[in-house]
Amino acid sequence: MCAKTIPARKDVPAKDKWDLSSIYKSDDEWEAALKSLPELTKKAAAYKGRLGESAITLLAALKELEKVNLTMETVYHYASLQHEADEDDPKATDRDGRAMMAYTQMQAELSFVDPEIQAINEGILRKWISTKEFKDYRIYIEKLLHFKQYILSEKEERILSLAMQPAQTAETAFSVLTNVDMNKTFGTVTEDGEEKQLTETTWGVFMHSQDRKVREEAYKKFYAKYEEHQNTIAALYAGSVNQDVFSMRARGYKSSLEMALYGNKVPTEVYHNLIDCVHKNLPALHEYYKLRREVLGLAKGELRHYDVYVPLVKSVKSKTTYEEAVEICRAALAPLGAEYTDRLCNGLLNGWADRYENVGKRSGAFSSGCYIGDPYILLNYNEDNIRDVFTMAHEGGHSMHSWYSVHYNPFMCYDYTIFEAEVASTFNEELVFEYLYKNAKDDEMKKYLLSMRADDILATLYRQTMFAEFELKAHELVENGTPLTAELLRKTYRELLELYFGPEMTFEPNSDMEGLRIPHFYSAFYVYKYATGISAALALAKRVTNGGEAERDDYFAFLKSGGSRYPIESLKVAGVDMAKTEPVQAACDEFKKIVADLEKLLHN
Repeated sequence: MCAKTIPARKDVPAKDKWDLSSIYKSDDEWEAALKSLPELTKKAAAYKGRLGESAITLLAALKELEKVNLTMETVYHYASLQHEADEDDPKATDRDGRAMMAYTQMQAELSFVDPEIQAINEGILRKWISTKEFKDYRIYIEKLLHFKQYILSEKEERILSLAMQPAQTAETAFSVLTNVDMNKTFGTVTEDGEEKQLTETTWGVFMHSQDRKVREEAYKKFYAKYEEHQNTIAALYAGSVNQDVFSMRARGYKSSLEMALYGNKVPTEVYHNLIDCVHKNLPALHEYYKLRREVLGLAKGELRHYDVYVPLVKSVKSKTTYEEAVEICRAALAPLGAEYTDRLCNGLLNGWADRYENVGKRSGAFSSGCYIGDPYILLNYNEDNIRDVFTMAHEGGHSMHSWYSVHYNPFMCYDYTIFEAEVASTFNEELVFEYLYKNAKDDEMKKYLLSMRADDILATLYRQTMFAEFELKAHELVENGTPLTAELLRKTYRELLELYFGPEMTFEPNSDMEGLRIPHFYSAFYVYKYATGISAALALAKRVTNGGEAERDDYFAFLKSGGSRYPIESLKVAGVDMAKTEPVQAACDEFKKIVADLEKLLHN
């Protein structure tokens, strides 16, 4: 699909859009579900003050709580997907807003649940949940007990619940500003004598252009527009960080980082060890940028930030239709078995995926599933960008992880963590790479794939660690009493750019605006999971493809775990220990090997 003219949502063919009927058959059905929430909430809230009466009372309350949460999740999910597909649609925006309001109200009215359960004598509570009647709720309560020391009084929990919706303001405003308001004003870029629209999505395409003037024009126009709004965006991000610090202090955590990792039982040392390990391996990254500069024929000091995405192998052009990409995924993921590949590919072709860009659609890609309905995938697929095949496989990994989690776990403990999610997705990317490399017809294609894989590991391991370090520094500044300003954020980010990219790179005066355009920063301490995820995924891909049925079964046991285990424990079941630094070091070693292989082929 050509992106010269970006269609309005109403002009996108039905076959290219996701089919949300697996959630609700119509907007009217959604409205009915939304209207049912107050009564469902009332039934659960009727148990207020009674949860410790007996095992029978607690079990009955949990069943009502399950009903209202399942309905709320489904209502919110449907509205959110519609909104993400077209933020210009006022009806979708209205539904999304009403769903969020309903969620906030429900949370406020049921805020008594957690502290009241935790007020029950722990010995008695554990005796109750040991019975078979509580099997669907046992893990939920055990995880609740894990938070016991950080749960506040009922009144305080109610206040924090009521604050949930306004706490989303910074993220919502950033999304609307960048994806809607700014996205209409980036202008055009001249390529092959033609004026082409510059957007959040096409910017990535222009960065892959072999024409350096195209890359430079797109880069400078893009960041110039961000710089025009730097103070607004900096204020939005500062608001998000301040909200994190407020929550951390209100609950009594030692740091925002500890608060973010505590729920998953991930020690803060895992985060710090990741940064330290990547720092030790920065020389290999700097060698890669030296190779990139040489291959691009640039003099020392001339490598620019807009030169880091263009494929190094100019002679190989890629054009892969959406349907061809699906078949590549089918063949590449064959080691996981026909049940896995058939289910994924049928979904990609029949309603799971929203395939292409349209006006008002969120940029990038994501997978989003809930307990009811299909595990949906938002794409902005471009057939001229081979990376989008990897994106399809990546998001497909998320969706299949969701499918197995839903089908092998009760609602109250089906949802896996993001820490685990990035393993299932990046695992699929690795298998796609291995398949395409093995079936490459010549050395030119191998060069192309090695170059692309080096860039992918770089982006997922090194770059996400850099982003994670920036998040950590930003939060530590606020925690230590330093207010965040555009100037300070840009200075902090520029220092990291210079550290990670090394002496080969020359930056533009506004290159540090990149630090103010990353949507994931509004979900604090999220991006490090990409780096740990690829480390685990590389190890598990080798284990599964080099192993037999037992190793594959271990991997499926991981996919089926859902939220029944803490992430480090579930990954141990799969065969990798992320509490240790070895997987990260092995991933860095793999990157170094790929760069060495690429250098040999390029110099032949």
